[in-house]
Amino acid sequence: MLNITLKSWLHAARLRTLPLASASIILGSALAYSEGIFAWPVLLLALLTALLLQILSNLANDYGDAVSGVDDDTRVGPARAIQAGLLTKQQMFRAITLVALLAVLSGIALLAVSLGSNPQAWLGFIALGGLSIVAAMAYTMGSRPYGYRGFGDISVFLFFGLLGVMGSYYLHTQSLSWPVMMIAAANGLLATAVLNINNLRDFSPDKAAGKLTLAVRLGERNARRYHLVLVALALMLFASFIVWQSSANFAWLCLLPALVLMKVTKTVMLARQHQLLDKQLQLTAKLSFFIALLFSLGLQFQY
Repeated sequence: MLNITLKSWLHAARLRTLPLASASIILGSALAYSEGIFAWPVLLLALLTALLLQILSNLANDYGDAVSGVDDDTRVGPARAIQAGLLTKQQMFRAITLVALLAVLSGIALLAVSLGSNPQAWLGFIALGGLSIVAAMAYTMGSRPYGYRGFGDISVFLFFGLLGVMGSYYLHTQSLSWPVMMIAAANGLLATAVLNINNLRDFSPDKAAGKLTLAVRLGERNARRYHLVLVALALMLFASFIVWQSSANFAWLCLLPALVLMKVTKTVMLARQHQLLDKQLQLTAKLSFFIALLFSLGLQFQY
């Protein structure tokens, strides 16, 4: 029974989403490290907080979709835990409460080791942390979930990009810069591209259930064009940063997975069977993570 329960919770946590959630922390910390300002406790606590927030979002999505009735047998992707009968709504709600509390505790510990006694910075990050928790839960939960109204893309861009990268960089350095914003935007765009494939894959059941994701609002053809723009802009921003920072030549290593991502993007543009998009979703998430990882590693070898 214990093994079945553990498998159920691992299924609900959707572990395959966690590498992409960590990419923004890795990028922000790598940018700080390349400037000689870095603290391991900040990196580890920021990673823990980001992963808890992602798990919180996954659990909340499972619960919210089950309550609203969006999840049914027409869903193309992997079955959610409540939908599959692995967990009850009551169990999921208790888990959401617990993970939210753990995220708060982890976030407070992160601020304590990084900000010290800076009251203005504390207030700002407490506000951002509270917003992150609300956003993770309100995506599909509540009377007016914003994920059902086409605002999920904006949320992903902000939290996986601007706030994730720039926030973690600031916690190391207590400063910000335009080059950091470029990388933050690039990572946010790739994360949004992953969400867009998810929404393209679930286009028909979402439309039938009245879940108005941005893909549903745009229509399939325009959603595919939108996907191409997201990926192209992201790769252009990574390349622009490397050209701007002429000493970061080894950061070009990120082009290796980027070339594969371009091929995957072409497949997304042409695929007409929604079932085929689930594989492209997984590949895009993995490649986006490896782009962030190789960029971060290459950034440390400057000349």
